[in-house]
Amino acid sequence: FIKNMITGTSQADCAILIIAGGTGEFEAGISKDGQTREHALLAFTLGVRQLIVAVNKMDTTKDRFQEIIKETSTFIKKVGYNPKSVAFVPISGWHGDNMLEESTNMPWFKGWTKETKAGVVKGKTLLDAIDAIEPPVRPSDKPLRLPLQDVYKIG
Repeated sequence: FIKNMITGTSQADCAILIIAGGTGEFEAGISKDGQTREHALLAFTLGVRQLIVAVNKMDTTKDRFQEIIKETSTFIKKVGYNPKSVAFVPISGWHGDNMLEESTNMPWFKGWTKETKAGVVKGKTLLDAIDAIEPPVRPSDKPLRLPLQDVYKIG
């Protein structure tokens, strides 16, 4: 998983950190050697400065979502992200809740808010959060650079 994650992240403008909201699953991912923690650290280390946190399996309660936001905010701040500039979206991939359209299954969720250079941005779904990504300035006046993934010798 990590090799594929590094390959994709090295060219990304934003990372979407999918966190399992199930009891025990979140705790395992955010533990000292957890993959959630490792992926957030690698994304920041590779230069990805925009982050979206989607909390999956959130067809449960507001209290659990708030607990996950609190703990995740603490550790992404240590990594280098500003939690105020991160959209936290509760989703249910199984039911499609808050993915493309606002869900009626989570009446407690009033939407996410994040701070950007342009001001405060608000939304309700994962798609809204993706649409709110600020495209980075590209040095189009510079020579072309292409990332290489593998080199093969023939012959």
